[in-house]
Amino acid sequence: MDMVLEILSWGLLFIGSGFLLIGGIGIVRLPDVFTRMHAGGMIDTLGAGAVLAGLMIQGGFSIVTVKLALIIAFIWFTGPTATHALARAALHGGVKPRLDQSPEGDEPSKT
Repeated sequence: MDMVLEILSWGLLFIGSGFLLIGGIGIVRLPDVFTRMHAGGMIDTLGAGAVLAGLMIQGGFSIVTVKLALIIAFIWFTGPTATHALARAALHGGVKPRLDQSPEGDEPSKT
């Protein structure tokens, strides 16, 4: 049983790390503020949630696990709310979403 828990916890840690890495690359490479916020939201909920779940399995049942569960709950409630608030603030600030443009920004794409 211990081996199954170790494999599960390390699997969650690797999956979470993968989400964090891909989301970080997305924040750097995506074209506008709204798509970058989407990548940041995925890092927030999926990446950090999987890493913290893996750490919960590693920690066993203790006060540390309870604290990690509270951190996950806090992130799941505040992350999407903060992303939504940032998107609304960007819209009210005059930032327009990038629609139907090629990556170079010259002309609309024909797809």
